[in-house]
Amino acid sequence: MASGLIMLLDDVAAIAKLAAASLDDVAAATAKAGAKSAGVVIDDAAVTPTYVTGFTPDRELPIIWKIARGSLRNKLFILTPIFIALAAFLPQALTPLLMLGGAFLCFEAAEKVMEKLGLHHAAHHEDVPVLLEPAERETKMVNGAIRTDLILSAEILAIALGELGNLPIATTAAALVGVSVAVTALVYGGVALIVKMDDVGVRLAALNNRTSQAIGRGLVASMPKLLAALSVIGTAAMAWVGGGIVLHGMEVVGLWPALPHTLNDWAHAVALMSPVAQGAIQWIIHATFAGIFGVILGAFIAQGVTMIGKLRR
Repeated sequence: MASGLIMLLDDVAAIAKLAAASLDDVAAATAKAGAKSAGVVIDDAAVTPTYVTGFTPDRELPIIWKIARGSLRNKLFILTPIFIALAAFLPQALTPLLMLGGAFLCFEAAEKVMEKLGLHHAAHHEDVPVLLEPAERETKMVNGAIRTDLILSAEILAIALGELGNLPIATTAAALVGVSVAVTALVYGGVALIVKMDDVGVRLAALNNRTSQAIGRGLVASMPKLLAALSVIGTAAMAWVGGGIVLHGMEVVGLWPALPHTLNDWAHAVALMSPVAQGAIQWIIHATFAGIFGVILGAFIAQGVTMIGKLRR
């Protein structure tokens, strides 16, 4: 009886160790996949506050909550099953799919750069007529934001899936779910803080305390700068991530592999000139090359899209 109990406890301990190891694998895969999609996440966080512009302060958080729920549905019930099936039955399609997603990121980054330079007018989400009733306008805006989120979420999960490698399907599925929940919480939690920053600042500025007033005025003044910084960082990250994905895909599928090899060699050669931090320097230079390549590729795609649009008209 005692020996049977000991064997049972050993089995329980072994199962617990296996479960802990699986959780570690899922956590590591989730962190790795989420980090690679940082560019899209930052851009998503920079874009989303525009969807609550023009609404009364009491409707800002409810609107963000509605968009967040729609985003989570997009990831968990539409995109994750599709990507799990892709990983299980058609893994060879992953690299071309990632290259398409990377090219789209390059296109988005290039459009923003060209728009800043006055060379191109990027397409924005559809304007909502101001004559709509507030409830109708809110519904229309939320639905438009969720549709846009579907594209961004697909990019995030495609990048995440590419980072997971040949993991078991169960681990891949758990990691994709983890990325979905973590990214949604990060983006929309951050957006909620950003859109309420000015309200908090106004309340602090109204207090009868010089320190609180200074902090409040600082929060109100810093919000436009924060959004502008997020936009710049998001654009740079999209160009770097998108360009890097396309370059890596070119190497994998054998499409002009000399280009990524040459850029790698250049980054390595420059890094060797430094007596310290050669790995970090090589990474920075390679990321810069990938970003420049991403903007150039995106500019060509943008011009092609413009020409096609003119021909259609």
